[in-house]
Formats: sequence, C-alpha cells, structure tokens
Amino acid sequence: MNKKVLIAPLNWGLDHATRCIPIINALINEGFNPVIASDGVALSLLKKEFPQLESKELPSYGLKYDNEINNLKLKILLDSPKIAHTILAEKKATERILKEGSYLGIISDNRMGVRHKSVPSVYVTHQLSIPSKKSTSISTKLQNKCIKKFDVCWVPDMADDPNLSGELGHLKKSIVPITYLGPLSRFNYQNLPKKYDIMVLLSGSEPQRTLLEKKLLQEFEQSDKKIVFIRGILGESPKTFIRNNITIHNFLSGVLLQNLINSSTLIISRSSYATVMDLAKLKKKAFFIPTPGLLEQEYLAKKLSVNKFVPSCKQHEFTLKKLYDINSYKGLRSFSTYIDYGKLFHFFESK
Repeated sequence: MNKKVLIAPLNWGLDHATRCIPIINALINEGFNPVIASDGVALSLLKKEFPQLESKELPSYGLKYDNEINNLKLKILLDSPKIAHTILAEKKATERILKEGSYLGIISDNRMGVRHKSVPSVYVTHQLSIPSKKSTSISTKLQNKCIKKFDVCWVPDMADDPNLSGELGHLKKSIVPITYLGPLSRFNYQNLPKKYDIMVLLSGSEPQRTLLEKKLLQEFEQSDKKIVFIRGILGESPKTFIRNNITIHNFLSGVLLQNLINSSTLIISRSSYATVMDLAKLKKKAFFIPTPGLLEQEYLAKKLSVNKFVPSCKQHEFTLKKLYDINSYKGLRSFSTYIDYGKLFHFFESK
C-alpha cells in the first residue's frame, strides 16, 4: 500500500522546515511515503535533504521580517489581507494535490490552509499562545480558532514542567486536542571531545544578524578562548577563514554542523524555538541573545533565564563579563527528547 502523507512546513526562515526533518525521517522509517510541500528556501532545503521524495510547491505567504523592528507588528497587520488570500490559495492547492493521489494524512507546520475534511489533518506549532503585548488574548483566540479546524495539534515540547515553550505552548484551557511530542530536532547527541570553548551560531533576519555578528566579533577578539563562528549566510559559498583566535564559517549544515555543536562547550545564539530545541537535543550549555523586537524570542530567553537553564541578555548589553556566571545555570540537559513515532503515526491509520 502506498501510504502517502503530505507534510507542509511554512516558509518563514528555515526553522519550520528543519524541525520537519526528523518527522520526515520517522515517516520513512515507519513505512510511510512522505510528500513534501512548501515554497522558497524551505522547499529547497527539504528537496536537498530528501532528493528521493516527491515534492509539491505551495503558494508563498511572502512573509519577511521588517528591517525596522519597531514596524514589525504594523507590517504583519498590513499583510493580513495577503495572508488570508494565501490561506485560501493553500486550500485550493491542497485539494489539487489530494486529487492526484490517495493520502493517509496531512501534517501542516503553521500552514493554516493545508488541511482537508476528508483526510486526517495535523497542525504542528509551539505557539498556542501568541505574544503580542496588549493584543495577546485576541491573537491567541484567533490562532486557536484556526487550529480547531484541524483534527489534532502536535506541540513539540513536554506536556509538563520542566518544559521549553512555557505559556507559548501551554494554555490553561485548550479548545483543540493536543499531543505533546517532546522537542523536535534533526540533530543527534554525541559525547565528542571539545574542540572549541565557545561556538557562536548566528541566524535570523537582517540587519540584526549583521549587527550581532559585528558586536560579538569585536568582543571575542579580546578573548583568549578558542572560538568558532557560524555566520549563517546561506547565499555565500561555504568559505572558512581564521581571524586571530576565531575560526569563521559562512555556513555549515547537516552532520558537519551537528558535530561542531557537539564538540563545542558553550553555544551563543538567538533564542528561536528551533534553536532551543536543537540545543536541548544536544544537551548544551548556552547563552541566548534574542533578536530585538521579536517577542517570542524575548519571552523564551527570559523564561529559560528565570528558570536557571540558560542566561541571556539584550543585544546591546552583551559583553564578555556576561559569560562569567555561566556555570550557575543548568543548561539544556533536563529535557526528554524521545518521541514514540510509531504510536504518533497510528493516528493516520486509525481514522
């Protein structure tokens, strides 16, 4: 039997696509036939990772972070009609795809329109609550109203304390059926000899990525530690160069990146949820610098700092002195990352 499952991550950065990689691998291992559906760099990444799999292109939301952080909420608000139009276009594209073959299920990572009433449909998100300051309650109700149209919601986190997402992934009262998966990561933990004292893992939108890179390079040129920078520049060649005590890579991916994280003692990075999950899977000590103006990253950094897992600070406040207290934090070793995929995927065959 050709057990097709459509898996469709949102193309907004690479976080949604990368956290779908372990789900796709698990589908293959459990005897399913995953079909990838997305657009832009997310689709390109997954096609490169799984060249043997069938893929479909979906309508693009065209979502981008605004260069002026203060206008980010306004930009998303102004984009609302376009987002609504894209959701309708997604629904039509999904119907066309389903007519081309028989599908056992749909897994949508933050794509509201990729669902169908006749096919078991899963929505993947860690954001049951959306941080938006004064409008959090309204935005959360709208989010859950959309999620309710799916059969079930998978949240990549633990159901109970300690957990990674806090109030983002845990509501006092939920109107949708929720299954907590545990953290999703494409990486695997290995206890490798430590090659670097500090690894700087840069990511995210411009100009903030470049601003953080310049600040950290300036700070670490004063350090006697052995340091490696991953710049996160996908469009450039995988060039490597040395600058005093710092090894710099434009980008690394897959096993090379996994091994370098495993062989580094401390990771400095943004506090995107995908990065938080990766570092939890790899049991790392970390220091987080949230992207200015991104409320989710600011919330996650504060939560993990208050709970004494990972220290953090605002971008403009970082100095080497901020790392002196690192050993008083537990790191991300306290989280179970085992997922029973056989039990999870039984949902598709039991409907």
